[in-house]
Amino acid sequence: MRCIFAVPLLLLALPAAGAESLTALQCGHVFDALHGRLDGAGTVLVADERIREVLPGKQAPTGAETIDLGDSTCLPGLIDSHTHLTGETSPTAYNDQFRWNVADYAIRSVVYARRTLLAGFTTVRNLGDTANESLALRNAIRAGVVPGPRLFTAGTAIGSTGGHADPTDGYRQDLAGDPGPRVGIINSPEDAWKAVRQHYKDGVDLIKIMPSGGVLDESASVDNAQMTLEEIKAVVAAAHDYGYTVAAHAHGAEAIRRAVLAGVDSIEHGTFLDEADMKLMREHGTWLVPTISAGHYVAEKAKTPGYYPERIAAKALQVGPIIQATAGKAYKAGVKIAFGTDAAVYPHGQNAHEFALMVEAGIPAAAALQAATINAATLLHRERELGTLAAGKFADVVAVPGNPLDDIAAMENVRFVMQGGKVVKRDGRAVARD
Repeated sequence: MRCIFAVPLLLLALPAAGAESLTALQCGHVFDALHGRLDGAGTVLVADERIREVLPGKQAPTGAETIDLGDSTCLPGLIDSHTHLTGETSPTAYNDQFRWNVADYAIRSVVYARRTLLAGFTTVRNLGDTANESLALRNAIRAGVVPGPRLFTAGTAIGSTGGHADPTDGYRQDLAGDPGPRVGIINSPEDAWKAVRQHYKDGVDLIKIMPSGGVLDESASVDNAQMTLEEIKAVVAAAHDYGYTVAAHAHGAEAIRRAVLAGVDSIEHGTFLDEADMKLMREHGTWLVPTISAGHYVAEKAKTPGYYPERIAAKALQVGPIIQATAGKAYKAGVKIAFGTDAAVYPHGQNAHEFALMVEAGIPAAAALQAATINAATLLHRERELGTLAAGKFADVVAVPGNPLDDIAAMENVRFVMQGGKVVKRDGRAVARD
């Protein structure tokens, strides 16, 4: 006999629709990133991966799991606008590149990504890798396969033959070859369009260019201009066609001027910024990402015999003492500042030391915190989802002991991290994944 109850019984056996998961984070203080101020006690109510609302005082809403963070200050998840998660400084790095495969870098990147997340940086921009291995890391993080920051990557950087982006600088002739647009090396506006379109095909999130010399490549100059104005304009035009922002590594004043005139979104490092450049950046609304940590670290390591090749050590000693003071001058001149460290130039996970260096440079603590929250989110064009603790935004929340406006070093002691509604660090310890 046919069972007319088969379907209804099956439906009764199915679980009910998933109930909303509520978590109430009780904070001693809440940092208002939009206004750059520290408010009193508050409760961040999280529904699944988003913030439902921020309530005054410590509350325990019905049905919510309550996490009491004591007298800690809660802040939006921190954003590092300049990282390289697929590498890390080492005295053997210049030899390792001839022995390691792309897979070696990719596997190590999983460790670096986890360290960065546990340091409170729930989102990063990755501004350059070797062979697009950061795209694989990004995809693995998005899929929940490995823990790490919300990752926006530029893939390989774009620059000129023999410039800071050329991965074969310092190689002997038979190994150097002639890299082209496929790997980001351009020598004309036409090459620029091809390189950006190739990056689009590869699936990057933004574009990184190298219009000036740099510290860690094996060429002679740290600050000479290495891309023409026409080449940079072509990169920017192509990138903006595809909805990409453009970050420009630039130490030298002339390279900075060209990049700003061409319409880049941010200047990375900006070591030799002069008053004319600062005025130009204000007029164009160009962001500065100072990366003081990198300058400090390379200057110190350059004093260790053999850590860097001799030419690189000389450039590191040139840049290191200048970059911090430049950041302070730029802030006072009204240039927009977004937080970035150049992680990989120093060991991953130490990103928060940048805050202390920014304050030493004359940037107020509140402004330094804004640089790593609402400012960095705005630079990413993700201010509707990130950068403040507000209803509807991703539940990216970090907590540090005490008041970081009084003691900025507290930012180096992140005790709690939530990313997208999931607790990844609690009481100073990583939370085990399922």
